[in-house]
Amino acid sequence: MKAKYKRILLKLSGEALLGKQPHGIDSSVCAHLARQIKDVRKLGVEIALVVGGGNIFRGAARSKEFVMERTVADYMGMLATIINGLALQNALENQGVPTRVMTAIQMHQVAEPYIRRRAIRHLEKKRVVIFVAGTGNPFFTTDTAASLRSAEIDVDVLLKGTKVDGVYSADPMRDKSAKLFKNLTYKDVINKDLKIMDSTSITLCMENKLPIVVFNFLKKGNLKNAVLGKKVGTLIQ
Repeated sequence: MKAKYKRILLKLSGEALLGKQPHGIDSSVCAHLARQIKDVRKLGVEIALVVGGGNIFRGAARSKEFVMERTVADYMGMLATIINGLALQNALENQGVPTRVMTAIQMHQVAEPYIRRRAIRHLEKKRVVIFVAGTGNPFFTTDTAASLRSAEIDVDVLLKGTKVDGVYSADPMRDKSAKLFKNLTYKDVINKDLKIMDSTSITLCMENKLPIVVFNFLKKGNLKNAVLGKKVGTLIQ
């Protein structure tokens, strides 16, 4: 089997790590993801990850709920992504997959600072690189961080792993009549306000002609099938 893409970036929301728990990290979900990544790595694919922090702390939402400055809340959210990144690193290394965690907020004891050339070198050595702390700036989502890192390290595709089968016309968990889209343009996502990723991240992908595949990462084999170029989820380009 030959992979369609040589270098990929997989974006996971923090909520994806919840599993059946109300909050925190489900180790079985991390192990499931690590096994999928290990299978893809065997194809010779270079893999980067960006993970959110919503399972621990979501800055934008919390700044509205509490009397909390948005900047402070966003930095707290960035720190939550570092916790998730370390959990994924541990799960991957338990599967024998070499990794590096690179952070946009310097934390020398637990992760390397993000340096573009060093990240590319790690990928060339077939290490899985986990980007954490978003862009290192408040007011930017981890989706935007994923689009930015994808452009910087010149990936072939941005894969967005979710708990549903792709992009729908409405929330399929709440609306049973929601329609699954197989193909969309960047402008479709923005004009239809589909909210699968924020407009800044979609625009960044559009400007760099970076295709996006939105798929259910919980289904065994989906990640590998997406990398092989099989019809999985929703293709945005």
